[in-house]
Amino acid sequence: MLKQKLQQKLLQKLSPQQIQMIKLLEVPTLQIEQRIKKELEDNPALEEGTEEEDLPEENNDDDLLDNDDADQDEFTLDDYIEDDDIPDYRLQTNNYSKDDEKRAEIPFSTGSSFHEHIEAQLGLRELTAKQKILGEYIIGNIDEDGYLRREPANIVDDLAFLQNVQTTEQELEEVLTIVQDLEPAGVGARTLRECLMLQLERKDLSEPPVKLAYLIIGQYFVDFSKRHYDKIAIRLGISEKYLKTAIEEVLKLNPKPGGLFSNPFSRSAQSIIPDFILEHSEDGFDLHLNSRNLPELRLSTAYSEMLKTYTRDKAGKKDMKDAVQFVKQKIDSAKWFIDAIKQRQNTLLLTMNAILEYQQEYFIDGDETKLKPMILKDVAEMTGLDISTVSRVSNSKYIQTHFGIYPLKFFFSEGLQTDSGEEVSTREIKKILHDCINNEEKRHPLTDEKLTMILQEKGYQIARRTVAKYREQLNIPVARLRKEI
Repeated sequence: MLKQKLQQKLLQKLSPQQIQMIKLLEVPTLQIEQRIKKELEDNPALEEGTEEEDLPEENNDDDLLDNDDADQDEFTLDDYIEDDDIPDYRLQTNNYSKDDEKRAEIPFSTGSSFHEHIEAQLGLRELTAKQKILGEYIIGNIDEDGYLRREPANIVDDLAFLQNVQTTEQELEEVLTIVQDLEPAGVGARTLRECLMLQLERKDLSEPPVKLAYLIIGQYFVDFSKRHYDKIAIRLGISEKYLKTAIEEVLKLNPKPGGLFSNPFSRSAQSIIPDFILEHSEDGFDLHLNSRNLPELRLSTAYSEMLKTYTRDKAGKKDMKDAVQFVKQKIDSAKWFIDAIKQRQNTLLLTMNAILEYQQEYFIDGDETKLKPMILKDVAEMTGLDISTVSRVSNSKYIQTHFGIYPLKFFFSEGLQTDSGEEVSTREIKKILHDCINNEEKRHPLTDEKLTMILQEKGYQIARRTVAKYREQLNIPVARLRKEI
């Protein structure tokens, strides 16, 4: 049965300019540089420069359009040619002190392409045209950890359907052996066991500890991964001391060869360029945006002159209507973009200053135990910004401090109450956990239950499941897997 009913809904729709503003807030420094360059290329009414140029005096002649023209209200030229407008719309990006020339260049880390590194080595090998195709396809299927996780049969099918290259699993295995001989050692492995074996094969197998490690990984890998060292020692008839020398050799290996080309704070294939620069001295903190590569922006004086010329041309004013509309639209767009960039800078600084004020004790020396619990809502209340705005500012942004470069998300954490009612950051709890595990007796590592008891004795009311969650977030394995001899 069909029914009809009336319903009222209150919907808020964002304008295209509001959407663009939101996007500008989200992008980090490197991308905003590219965005500004693109806008300079697309909009001739926008230009960069460090010198202010005086515009001609305002013309008091009649408007371009006739008074009885229906479209007269569309063109208000005064807003676009007044001298006072130009300086107000200049984009000041020199957010540095007078001692700027003494400041060292801002460091940033560049990410090398893992796959390009391997392909470059493959290009130095003597290969047939077909082997080169197979090798490049294999490399393309290696993940960021350095592993080939696809089955050879599937790769054979892909090559046949996608590249019309007919091959066999045997041919593929032969080329895979070549890839596995490239750097870093262990690349192209299909399992952790194979990865470790490939690395051990690069070592001197005539040395007893290396030879024993190769034997253990090759024949007793399951027991080794479960830390059943006593079983391995009994089966091989060796002492724990001798077994320990082999384990030490294994611990020198890299379970993720591809990890050499990345770091926890990397922006994928981008460079890490800090969005904020924080300097600390006896006088306090000096926070500014990293704007060294951002040009100053202003309205084009040529476009303003163009409007002046149109206003003086009485004879052909109707023929120039389309030209005026075009110039007006470009100047509108340029004005909005300059305002949007300025608003972005102000919002970023407002947010970061609030974080700095909230976590001021931490920023003095970078001691994580001094990080206070802080969530997006706290910063939103301090700044008067919406929570979603604070989230966009905090996302993908980095700050350079005197103790390292950190993502803004690093400074946010939930809180937990102690017995005394004091609220502490969960990051402080994690640091205590990390320290306890670092100092534990490796023959008898601390279980989650024991860690819970230690924290409770220190006054932190926390459940065992929460301890387990924090331990996992720290990428620390369970007690059984931390056991050493």
